[in-house]
Amino acid sequence: MDSYLIQVSGCGDHAPLRDVPLKNNGNSIALGKVKGRKPRWAVRASEMSKKTFNPVRAIVDNMKVEPNPKKAMISLSLGDPTVFGNLPTNDEVTQAVKEVLDSGRYNGYAPSVGYQSCREAVAAYYSCPEAPLEAQDVILTSGCSQAIELALAVLANPGQNILVPRPGFSLYKTLALSMGVEVKLYNLLPQKAWEIDLEHLESLVDEKTACVIVNNPSNPCGSVFSKGHLQKILEVASRQCVPILADEIYGDMVFADCKYEPIATLSTNVPILSCGGLAKRWLVPGWRMGWILIHDRRDIFGNEIRDGLVRLSQRILGPCTIVQGALERILHRTPPEFYHNTLSILKSNADLCYAALSAIPGLQPVQPAGAMYLMVEIEMEHFPEFENDVEFTERLISEQSVFCLPATCFEYPNFFRVVITVPAEMILEACGRIQEFCEMHYQGAEGSQDLECDK
Repeated sequence: MDSYLIQVSGCGDHAPLRDVPLKNNGNSIALGKVKGRKPRWAVRASEMSKKTFNPVRAIVDNMKVEPNPKKAMISLSLGDPTVFGNLPTNDEVTQAVKEVLDSGRYNGYAPSVGYQSCREAVAAYYSCPEAPLEAQDVILTSGCSQAIELALAVLANPGQNILVPRPGFSLYKTLALSMGVEVKLYNLLPQKAWEIDLEHLESLVDEKTACVIVNNPSNPCGSVFSKGHLQKILEVASRQCVPILADEIYGDMVFADCKYEPIATLSTNVPILSCGGLAKRWLVPGWRMGWILIHDRRDIFGNEIRDGLVRLSQRILGPCTIVQGALERILHRTPPEFYHNTLSILKSNADLCYAALSAIPGLQPVQPAGAMYLMVEIEMEHFPEFENDVEFTERLISEQSVFCLPATCFEYPNFFRVVITVPAEMILEACGRIQEFCEMHYQGAEGSQDLECDK
């Protein structure tokens, strides 16, 4: 018979009991065999968690600064169109969800890739002769962020690399690094309305490149690529045999003097995973409804990528079933004037903001053409007391209670991003405070030279 040790902890006169077999219906119960050492707690965070890094949170959370108590805070930092209540979604959208909720038919589990009828609705909405789609080409996800995560996870292995725009949405890097995937940053050109530096992009491709991310319309730039520029991007991808992950969450959110072209409609041979969702265009980011559209007319992805996306989607049970049930009505019955009115407000705000900031010495805004953002260059040589854009925006908070995101968050120092979804009167107030701030700290050419001489 095996012997077992019962260790009695604590002080006292009792000696440890040894060789005491316990019985349970005639069977011995092992309380733990004698071991050479006492077990110790050793709970550690996973390597994936250690590799996960959000540059926006890392920068913003370290901005230990209090706003000016004499001025109400104006936040131009968060890309959430619902914050101020001036951009509500359409009644048709909310009514669709109410009716689904009342029906009680969507309270259970759905397939991990989404209900077949809902995938059909998305496919029908986005399908066109240039880029046809069927239900099997649609994977429903918990917001566009999960769509991007699944697309990256199916395309890239640890040790490979992806090409990411600079400036660009920080989530790409956060997700890639957590997966052990290297990020290579390709440049966007502010002097060319944030077009891609195609020569630089192509120079970064190597045998380990898994995909190139193309974000159009852009966060944080508010730029919209022309048809000609998109065709040149596709030429690079075709030459290098690199698939495209298209982040098109701001698709169709372009101003009247511009046209949005889904990149898949221009591709004849480059396979594309296009990520989108309800968050921005329908103004409901909290509803967490996104999708991946698989464009693969040359069967380059084949079954492997499709099957991989299905398997990855099975790690969780997909997006909210209530919103899925409302999806067909949301997509096909939201009135066109809703989209038009939203874009009219955004365009008006963009024009107000651009005009006001253009008049401020030391700032150079870049005119946006869509999405919800505007990027502003800080001519740092005229603000010598600030080391960088982070210090500039910190002081803007502490002195004027205006919060803009420093573009270091997007790998692009000495710029800041302005969100243009706030009410027009707040934009004007914020721009007035920014002007007051810049006039207080601006140093002209002579002032900068004098400062250098004083050092």
